[in-house]
Amino acid sequence: MLKEPLVTSIKNKDFETTRYLLGGAEDMEILHTFIDLTPQDQTTVFLLLEKSCAQRTFEHLDTKLQQNLLRSLEPQKTIELVNALAPDDRIKLLDGLPENVSALLISSLSEEEREVTNVLKGYKSETAGHIMTPEYIALQKDISAAQALEEVRRQAKDKETVYTLFVTDSEQKLRGVLSLQALIVAESDSRVEDIMLKKPIRVSTDTDQEEVAKILQNLDLLAIPVVDAEERLVGIVTIDDAVDILEKEATEDIYDHAGLADVTNNESSRSEVLVFGSLWKIWKVRLPILLITLGVGMLSGLVINGFEQTLESIAVVAIFIPVIMGMGGNVGTQSSTVFVRGVVLGHIQLKNFTHHFLKEIGIGFSISAVIGVFTGIIAALWQGMPELGMAVGLALIVTITIASLLGFIVPFLLIKLKVDQAAGSAPIVTSIKDVVALVIYFLSVNIFIGNMGGLG
Repeated sequence: MLKEPLVTSIKNKDFETTRYLLGGAEDMEILHTFIDLTPQDQTTVFLLLEKSCAQRTFEHLDTKLQQNLLRSLEPQKTIELVNALAPDDRIKLLDGLPENVSALLISSLSEEEREVTNVLKGYKSETAGHIMTPEYIALQKDISAAQALEEVRRQAKDKETVYTLFVTDSEQKLRGVLSLQALIVAESDSRVEDIMLKKPIRVSTDTDQEEVAKILQNLDLLAIPVVDAEERLVGIVTIDDAVDILEKEATEDIYDHAGLADVTNNESSRSEVLVFGSLWKIWKVRLPILLITLGVGMLSGLVINGFEQTLESIAVVAIFIPVIMGMGGNVGTQSSTVFVRGVVLGHIQLKNFTHHFLKEIGIGFSISAVIGVFTGIIAALWQGMPELGMAVGLALIVTITIASLLGFIVPFLLIKLKVDQAAGSAPIVTSIKDVVALVIYFLSVNIFIGNMGGLG
C-alpha cells in the first residue's frame, strides 16, 4: 500500500522519501492514493510528482478535484496544466470555474489552444459542439491505404483517438469513416474511398449531449463525428465523454424524479464546505445545530429532575433509562438513514411524502410492539415486578414509534427548509427523542407503579 508510507513521509517532512515512493509507483496506484489524501497532502504530492506524471494524474482527476487542486498551485503551474489538457477536458474544467477565472486562464493559453477553447466555449452548453474535441485524424478520400497509414502515424501522437478515422473532401465535408483495423488489413494500394463506410452516423454541433452519448452507447461506437450546418467535420465526441455524460444525466434524473433537482446542488455545496472549508465556515454549518440540540438536551435534565422523587422511591427504574433512550436512538438513526438513502436513490419521492410517512408509522409501530413486549417481559421477570415490565414495554412502544417517525420527518423538513440535513438530522432526532423517551417512561412508571413523583 502506497498511502501509509506516503502520508508518514509527508508528516515527517521527508520529501526525498516521498519523491522516491512516488517515483516507484504506477500511475493508477498514484491516482487511487491521491484521491484518498487530504487536500493539503494532495498539493504536496502533486508538487513532488515528475512533470509528465503530474500531468497524467491531473488529467484523470474528477473535475471538482482538479478545481480544488488549482486553487493551491502557483499561477504558472496552473497555466501549464490547463494548457496541456485536451480541449474537451479543458472545457469541462473551465465550465466549473468562476467566469473571471476562466477568462484569465483562457487568455494565458497558447494562441492555438486559446483559439480552440474559444470555439468550443462558443457553442451552447450541453451540446455536441461544446463537449467535442477537434483532436481527430482526418484523411482525404483519394489517397491510398499505404498513404493513409503513414498519415495516421504522423498525426497519432497529438490526437485523442486513432481507432476511428474520418474521411473528408477538400472542403472539409464529412464523406465517410474508417476503422484503423479496416485500414491495416486493406491492400496497400486500395483507395480510402473504396474501403470507408459511406454516409456514417453523425451529429450536429447543436445536438443535445445526452442524445449523443446514447447514440455512442447504443451503437457501440468509439467516437462519433460532429458536423456544422454545412456538413463540415468540426470535431468528434468519444466514448469516454459519453460515459461521463450518461453518469451525470442519470444522477440528475434520479434527483429530479425524487423532487430534488435543486437540492442536489445545495447538498453538493454544503458537502464541499464541510470537507474542504475553513474552520469558521464549518462552524457556521455545524455549531448552530449543536447549540439548538444542546438546549433541547437540557430539557432531559429537567425531566429527570422533575421525576427525582420517582427515582428515589423506586431506584430500579433508573436501570432501564439507557435501554429506552438507546433503542429510540437506534431506531431513529435507522429510520433517518432509510429516508435519506431512499430520497437520494429516487425510491422515495418528496411529493409523495405523506404516503411514505404513513407507511413508516405502521413499520415503526410493528417493530416497537415486538421490542416493547419482549423487553417488558424480561424486565418483569428480572426484577419480579410485572408493573415495571408493563411500564418499560409501553415506554419502548411509544418511544420507538415516535423515533421512527422523527427519522422521516426531521430530514424531510430540513430539506424543505434548505438546511443541511447531513449536519442536522441526527442531532435533532436524538435530542427530541431523548426528551420524549424520558417523559413517556416516567409517566408510564407513575401509571403502572403508582403516582410517586411528578413534574412538580
